Amino acid sequence: MRATRIRPTGIERTFGDHEMIVTKTDPRGVITYANDVFLRVSALTEAEAVGQPHNLIRHPDMPRGVFKLLWDALGEQREIFAYVLNLAADGAHYWVLAHVTPSYDAGGRVVGYHSNRRRPAPAAVAAISDLYAKVRAAESRHDHTPDAVAAGHQALQDILAERGMEYDELVWSLTNGGGR
Repeated sequence: MRATRIRPTGIERTFGDHEMIVTKTDPRGVITYANDVFLRVSALTEAEAVGQPHNLIRHPDMPRGVFKLLWDALGEQREIFAYVLNLAADGAHYWVLAHVTPSYDAGGRVVGYHSNRRRPAPAAVAAISDLYAKVRAAESRHDHTPDAVAAGHQALQDILAERGMEYDELVWSLTNGGGR
């Protein structure tokens, strides 16, 4: 784990449209595999990444309520697509369109999670950034972490209800250039 908290620098890092970030974790979210693209973009070495919780790259501007949505889906053994803002070890940030799926053993037990991430379109990032700002605002009104998570999750659900869609529908809408 990092000894000190990394501060965002405001510098955005990107990766190629042809590249894919891949990580695997155990059921608790501890990284068991990271590909070279992940290591390069996150500014981590393999030794710094493997064995650490995946939230090692959590950006402070990423709403906690979205992670609740992600973990709820995985807890129900469903895949999820999500737009995520990450923080590299050097303070740079990078956006991804993540596809996270449970990994199963031969007996059908969840043994971890597999995540593929692609570079999102700038228009999708702009749209999701606006939505995430509203979710973060709801979270910021609470000092107690569980209350902030619940408030963020509720704000996200309220926004989606106003738009008449589920989070997956929103992601696909933004991914396909629709965004509402």
